[in-house]
Amino acid sequence: MITTVTTASRIPIDGPIETPWKLPYRGTVGMACLIIAESAIFIIFVVAYIYYIGKSLSGPTPAQVLELPIFGTICLLSSSIFVHFAVSNLRKDNLRGCTLNLAATVLLGTIFLATTAREWYHLIHDEGLTIKTNLFGTTYYSLVGLHATHVVVGLIMLSLVLAFSLAGRVKEEHSEKLEVLSLYWHFVDAVWVVVFLVVYVIGR
Repeated sequence: MITTVTTASRIPIDGPIETPWKLPYRGTVGMACLIIAESAIFIIFVVAYIYYIGKSLSGPTPAQVLELPIFGTICLLSSSIFVHFAVSNLRKDNLRGCTLNLAATVLLGTIFLATTAREWYHLIHDEGLTIKTNLFGTTYYSLVGLHATHVVVGLIMLSLVLAFSLAGRVKEEHSEKLEVLSLYWHFVDAVWVVVFLVVYVIGR
């Protein structure tokens, strides 16, 4: 009696290899929720500004007193590029590059705030426009002031990270946390694009 033994050889199977699903970083989820909530608040202020354009019974009007803040806008939007590079450098364990880019981000954000402060000084002292002057003054200071407050909060957090980075206490494993902070900063910059268009372009 002849017994036949059949051996099965392993045949490679072509196709995508399944990778285990990983939960998103909780900090990213939290920041996403915050951005959604903050977006709703900004939408309310933007809609209010648009609704009340031209409804002031007394002057001054936006066309009479507002100038395009081109320089400040360029500084703020450029800061998003530097904070992106800061995160990228930290992922590569390049602490020096991260520190330099964080410093540039803080500097550009501070310049933007300085241009806003200069604009407010001009409006209040030279043009007599305050938050109580008319509907334009109320909606303008509310919307631009809300955004400026977010810039201040972002600069405080970025400055703290910069201080820790200068002290050598920021490491590669902190890159996810810095990325969460960068999301907030990108959001602040994106909101300014909307504010710029509504207040200084459409609103004039």
